[in-house]
Amino acid sequence: MSENLIVPTMAEMMAKGEQPDVLFWVGCSGSFDDRAKKITKAFVKILNKTDVKFAVLGAEEGCTGDPAKRAGNEFLFQMQAMMNIQVLDGYEIKKIVTACPHCFNTLKNEYPGLGGKYEVVHHTQFLKSLLDEGKLSIEGGKFKGKRITFHDPCYLGRANKVYEAPRELIRKLDAELVEMKRSRANGLCCGAGGAQMFKEPEKGNKDINMERTEDVMEVKPDIVAAGCPFCNTMLTDGVKFNHKQEEIEVLDIAELIANAEDL
Repeated sequence: MSENLIVPTMAEMMAKGEQPDVLFWVGCSGSFDDRAKKITKAFVKILNKTDVKFAVLGAEEGCTGDPAKRAGNEFLFQMQAMMNIQVLDGYEIKKIVTACPHCFNTLKNEYPGLGGKYEVVHHTQFLKSLLDEGKLSIEGGKFKGKRITFHDPCYLGRANKVYEAPRELIRKLDAELVEMKRSRANGLCCGAGGAQMFKEPEKGNKDINMERTEDVMEVKPDIVAAGCPFCNTMLTDGVKFNHKQEEIEVLDIAELIANAEDL
């Protein structure tokens, strides 16, 4: 993987008097978590390859406030949100794409109540639109014939009813899409939402991500695909706990596409 990625910031674009077609909201996970950074890079590779005019906020991007709000700190959430809205409106941003369903849900459904109104799309929806417009072509490549199952992130699936975009992208890889017994509107949480990602689980007899990994193992996939950095972490932990990391790979949809094409 070559690292010559072109990632313009809004400040740089503004200085040239230009406006991007879309702002890529990277999110805390995609910025700081070593595993999630690979998802960010994969998505940027696709954006570069398809000549999408995009920009990031860089150091001007703050946390959307999702973990604060889910953990019950409404005051902190509103503070974080208002700061972001000020920056977004300052740059006259109209459209935002993000690879994190938590950022997606918060920006799309909760920012309007505080005055931040934008068109917000999840990266799987955005990739599907590139495909539909003929800007992106996906060949099966190295995933041809592989068994792939898709884990529906809570904030992408049940909260926002986005089920088809990621599945259509998987089918385009000439892969065999296998569904877990709990999928789509009946999907099971990975255990990280609601700010649970940042704390140890309460006492019980089984962690949620272990329960979900059992669903994954049941369908015997080569790959479990996710569309959320939190889900990616939880499923990776579950697969490792069960010593299945040699058999089951955990990949984001963007990584599947970037790797299939060897961008």
